[in-house]
Amino acid sequence: MKVLDLRCAQDHRFEGWFASEEDAQSQISRDLVQCPVCGDHAVSRLPSAPRLNLSGATAKPAQTQVRNAEEGKADAQQMMQALQARYLKAVRQVLAQTEDVGERFAEEARRMHYEEAPERGIRGSATPEDVQALADEGIETFPLIVPDALKQTAH
Repeated sequence: MKVLDLRCAQDHRFEGWFASEEDAQSQISRDLVQCPVCGDHAVSRLPSAPRLNLSGATAKPAQTQVRNAEEGKADAQQMMQALQARYLKAVRQVLAQTEDVGERFAEEARRMHYEEAPERGIRGSATPEDVQALADEGIETFPLIVPDALKQTAH
């Protein structure tokens, strides 16, 4: 199993697991790989460098600074990937635990607020004016950005 670092055209970084290097290239070239954040099929492989065990070796201060900067960049990328993974997990959980009421979001939120419908988790779409009107009535909402890749049924 080959684990490769990938990036989409929007610079979202993620891992892909493939049977071999050839399998990875084949799937990428046939647009079978897509970004889990935005669904983009314009995916490319990121270069990966082997880790070198340099324990015991001494480096000049300038070389140490360059290496530390590179390590910091790698740490930042790992943190960004971890954040993206947590966000996707949270969005999946919200999608699984709420009812999609679509364009009827404001109407359904009001019905629940005024106890005309059972209270439950709902999601849908609303105009900025609808959101403001709901807030004026004391009905709290929050925007949820759902990546396109999660809006579709997985194959």
